[in-house]
Amino acid sequence: MNEQERAEIQKEIKADIVAREKAEKEKNKWLNYLSLSTILIALCATLSSYNGGNHSGKSTMSQIKASDLWAQYQSKSIKEYLYEIQIDNLHTQLLNTQPGPVYDTIKKNLNNYEQNIVKYGKDKEQISADAKKLEAVRDDSSKHGRAFGVAVLFLQISILLSSIAALIKKKPLWYISMLPGIIGIIYFINGFLLFLP
Repeated sequence: MNEQERAEIQKEIKADIVAREKAEKEKNKWLNYLSLSTILIALCATLSSYNGGNHSGKSTMSQIKASDLWAQYQSKSIKEYLYEIQIDNLHTQLLNTQPGPVYDTIKKNLNNYEQNIVKYGKDKEQISADAKKLEAVRDDSSKHGRAFGVAVLFLQISILLSSIAALIKKKPLWYISMLPGIIGIIYFINGFLLFLP
């Protein structure tokens, strides 16, 4: 084998290596897209988890505050009822009392008790309104939290399938992994906008 033949063989080998590297790059170009899509899905999963936790905490705190307010409402109702009983007793006493200092004291107590009943009624209305607002916040936060929770589930499945597709270098599996990823992203957006039931 002379120098010229050796040079031609080396040139052919180099050309073959370059062609194989180029073909390999083209063949594995989809792995770059897989990586980018997995990063996007992982980002959405992280944000879904964070927002779901925030909404869960907000829901719990709103429920606790609403329960406290309903306990106050109950307390006001009991006090109001006790005043009503006292008013009934005082009315009975008035029937058996002659006008005079005792009669005037009973009338004065009746007036005070009736004012307390009105006050407790107004307090109960305000407490009820505040508690219902907190319950509305709780319900809204629960809806957002559920949507983010479903998003995390689908996004995690997508990340798992994408990882397997990258490991075994199977492009069809990557395409399959995009289905739960897209569903997860839809639920992620729904966590903010609540456009799905």
